[in-house]
Amino acid sequence: MIDDPARFIIDQTRLAPVAFVPEIQLYQADEATALWHLTEATLDRADMPPPFWAFAWAGGQGLARYILDHPGAVKGKRVLDFASGSGLVAIAAAQAGAAHVEAVDIDPFAVAAISLNAAANGANLPVRQGDIIGCPIGDFDVLLAGDVFYDAVFAARLMPWLAALAAHGVTVIAGDPDRTYRPLASVRDLALYDVPVHPALEDAAVKQVRVLKFEELQTALPGGPGFA
Repeated sequence: MIDDPARFIIDQTRLAPVAFVPEIQLYQADEATALWHLTEATLDRADMPPPFWAFAWAGGQGLARYILDHPGAVKGKRVLDFASGSGLVAIAAAQAGAAHVEAVDIDPFAVAAISLNAAANGANLPVRQGDIIGCPIGDFDVLLAGDVFYDAVFAARLMPWLAALAAHGVTVIAGDPDRTYRPLASVRDLALYDVPVHPALEDAAVKQVRVLKFEELQTALPGGPGFA
């Protein structure tokens, strides 16, 4: 049993700069499968999610790079980093001058990793655990999502919610390395990057990452601002 996820993360990873965003350091693993199996064995569970928190995924790297290079996207605004993973994108938003940044992830290990990574980069970053898809997000101006369109079922739940938030005036920006289930309509490209990635995670050493903004379509949707 892992009583202290933060200690587990520190023991199983190393603090190192992110390849495409060297301004930020993260606790990163060298190998994915071994860490995943170790987590399952230690917790005596076979249903643990992959350790998304232990790597800088391509979409997150591209989105973080965009935020640092275009700080006006978040400066002075309230930002929510959805499915934050390692916290990379949230840390970038904090460094770019966002008035308030909060990270959310469903995985308790991610919550611990985000807190560790935020502290390592001097970022003040509240973190919460939970599945917020379909829920109101409150008074956030911007929602950021790095590399979230990797699964058909998850994307089917996620995209209507993101579109609804955009329709209600929330700026929704995603980073995606042309995953199979990415949105193809009602989005526009903000940037395109060639991002180096961990060879154990992808089918190539470099992935092309699109930074996408959901269009603010005027559709009849329930709820008010910040609610889908």
